[in-house]
Amino acid sequence: MIKTPKANRLHIGIFGKRNSGKSSLINAITGQEMALVSDLAGTTTDPVYKAMELLPIGPVTMIDTAGFDDEGVVGELRVKKSREVLDKTDIALVVFSPEDDEFSYEEEWLCQFKKRKIPVIGVLNKLDLLEKDLKEYEEKFNIPFVSVSAKEDRNIDELKKVIIRNSPSDYEMQYIARDLVGSKALVLLVAPQDIQAPKGRLILPQVQTIRDLLDGDAMVLTVKLTELEDSLKVLSGKPDLVITDSQVFEKVNEILDEDVPLTSFSILMARFKGDLEQLVEGAQQIDNLKDGDKVLIAEACTHHALKGDIGREKLPNWLKERTGAELDVQINAGCDFVEDLSQFKLIIHCGACMFNRKQMITRIEKARECGIPITNYGVAIAHMKGMLQRVMKAMKSK
Repeated sequence: MIKTPKANRLHIGIFGKRNSGKSSLINAITGQEMALVSDLAGTTTDPVYKAMELLPIGPVTMIDTAGFDDEGVVGELRVKKSREVLDKTDIALVVFSPEDDEFSYEEEWLCQFKKRKIPVIGVLNKLDLLEKDLKEYEEKFNIPFVSVSAKEDRNIDELKKVIIRNSPSDYEMQYIARDLVGSKALVLLVAPQDIQAPKGRLILPQVQTIRDLLDGDAMVLTVKLTELEDSLKVLSGKPDLVITDSQVFEKVNEILDEDVPLTSFSILMARFKGDLEQLVEGAQQIDNLKDGDKVLIAEACTHHALKGDIGREKLPNWLKERTGAELDVQINAGCDFVEDLSQFKLIIHCGACMFNRKQMITRIEKARECGIPITNYGVAIAHMKGMLQRVMKAMKSK
C-alpha cells in the first residue's frame, strides 16, 4: 500500500468550513494524527495528503483542505488551493456542523461537485450535538449523509462503508496493456537507458506496464534499443506486442517486421489516464499550425532539464520539422495548470504517470471547453513520424 503510486489511488477530498471538523475527521478515518487539529479557525492551510488502505477498494489518498469560508487575502489563496484539489478528487466528503444553519458556501461547492460529476457524501460532524433528523439534510441537499463524531471516533466505520458504496468504479482504467494480448503472450519492451533515464531504476510507466502484463500472465522481456535485434534473433517466434519509448519509434520500427504490433508507453498512458480518441484527434491538428501560433507543452512533474530534454528540445524541433512554422512553444510543469488556455492553438501533454486519471481527464475537459486541441507526447510523436496508424492498430483489446 505504501509503495502504490499516488496516481493510482482513489482520491478522497474532504471539504467544509473552518472548524467544521475536517482535520479531526481525516485523523479518525486514517487512525493517525496526520492533520493538525485546533479550535483556532483556519489551522489547515495547504492541502494535506495521506495514504491509507480502504478495503475492498484498496489504497486511497485522503486530502484535507482549508475551510472554503476562509477570509482575507491569504484566505483567498487557501481557498484557491482547495479548489485546485477538485481537479484530482474522485469522491468528496463535505463536512457539516449541526451548529450551523447557513449553508450558502456548501451549496456553492455542491454545485461545483455536480458540474464536475464528482460523487459527494455529506458528513454531519459532532454527533453529540445533533438535534435535527439526518433525513432533513439528505432531502435538502440531495446527497447521502452520515452522522459521526470525529473527536470521539464514533460511527467512522459506517462512514467508510458509505464511501465504499458511493466511490466511482471507473476512477482508473482496469488495465494498462494486458487486455491487448492474451495469456502467455510474449511482450517485448524496449526501454532506452540514456541520460534522460533515472539513475538505477526504470521510469514509472515502464514499471507499471511490466507489473500489469505479469498480472495478466504475459511473458515480458525488457531490452535496450541496442539489444533489440539480438533479442529478436534468439526468440523462437515473433513477439505478440512490442512496447517502446516514443522517442525511438522510427528506429524500432525499422528493425521490426510490419506484422509485429507496436505501440509506446506514452500511448498506453494516454489510454490509461485519459481519452485516447480525443488525444489522437488533437495530434492531427499539428499539421494546421502556422507561424506565431502558441503551443503549450504540459508536464505533470517537475524535473531538472538535461540536454536533449523531450519537452524543451526534441518536441519543439520535431514540431518545426513537421510544420515548417516558427512556433511559440511554452512549458508548463507541475500540478498548477495554465488558467487561460484560449491563447494556445495546441496542447501537448506528457504521459501523466504522476497524475491520477481524474486530474488528466479534468485537463482534457478544460481544453475541450476552450475548443483547444490536446494530445500527448507519444501520440504526437507517432503522428509527426508518420506512424500513428501503425501504432494504433495495437490498441485493440483481445
